[in-house]
Amino acid sequence: MKILVTNDDGIHAPGLAALAETLGKFHDVTVVAPDRERSAVSHAITLHVPLRVTRVKNGMARALAVNGTPADCVKLALLELLDFAPDLVFSGINPGPNVGVNLHYSGTVSAAREAAILGFPAVAVSLSRHEVRHYATAANYAVKIAEWMAEEGLPKGVFLNVNVPDLPEAEVKGVRCCRQGRASIEAAFQKRTDPRNQVYYWQGAETMLLGDSPDEDGVALSEDMISVTPVKCDITDHDFLRRLENMKF
Repeated sequence: MKILVTNDDGIHAPGLAALAETLGKFHDVTVVAPDRERSAVSHAITLHVPLRVTRVKNGMARALAVNGTPADCVKLALLELLDFAPDLVFSGINPGPNVGVNLHYSGTVSAAREAAILGFPAVAVSLSRHEVRHYATAANYAVKIAEWMAEEGLPKGVFLNVNVPDLPEAEVKGVRCCRQGRASIEAAFQKRTDPRNQVYYWQGAETMLLGDSPDEDGVALSEDMISVTPVKCDITDHDFLRRLENMKF
């Protein structure tokens, strides 16, 4: 298969290299990724400056760096840069989980969403820890996902969000297909004052608060399971829409 690989951590990120190299053993892989770290940019796209593309030689067969966001990279690749239509789009491997509310912030997830919006089957892949030790575990599972998708495909407007425990493969307890959970972030801001007595803030030291249901992505991951969640691009609340239709405004 022909596979497009991207990420939000930048063209030189080890997770991207692991994913592209492992998929490349079995498939024809092209990489189009941001030229720098673009984590947590969500689904931002670039409108007010030109996008520039640079060919990168870093051991990958075909790799292009773009001075844009993950969504930019996918859109530009699929609509302009590639002279073929890829069979699959993979985004990752992200160091750190993308579960619960993080799906809305994640550039990794948004890259897969952009591919789905454009009609291509896509997968976002993340590992459970920021200090990653086992990229190979996630990369090898991506190969299995690619094989499954080649047989089964995905509905239009749907992509997969996959989170993998940062463990040796033998210690992963299995795969759980589950929903986006209620995991939320307890954010913390560090308030400081600069030498000119102006107040500024650093956002950080966040704590992930998990739900308590085993069918949630974050809970599955905390139990050393691979979580696989189908995500729809249509974010309408259809149940509440039916109630709204009967309301008089």
